[in-house]
Amino acid sequence: MPAPPVKAEGAAALRLNPKSKPTTTKMKQMINEILQEKLDKATYQSDRASVLTKEIADAIKAKLKGCNYARCKYVVQVVIGEQRGEGVRMGCRCFWDAETDCYASETFSN
Repeated sequence: MPAPPVKAEGAAALRLNPKSKPTTTKMKQMINEILQEKLDKATYQSDRASVLTKEIADAIKAKLKGCNYARCKYVVQVVIGEQRGEGVRMGCRCFWDAETDCYASETFSN
């Protein structure tokens, strides 16, 4: 016997409707401020890169959480590499709701 069809009304009941949510522009501004602060005069040191990536990711996440947006989750990914002419491509997958989810990315080079 086939399974009964799933009703769409259950999905609507689970949908989050935050009163306010972060905007891409505001998030990019916050991220850029932290990158400037941490990396402006920095030089690449391979033995320090892993510690620095964690410090930057934690600072970005703390600043975003400090905005107190209700029911928001943040995923912060930081990559530091030496400029030697190579390229870098990164990818990420996640479940996405275009009505409530947003993202921001920022690149810093010195």
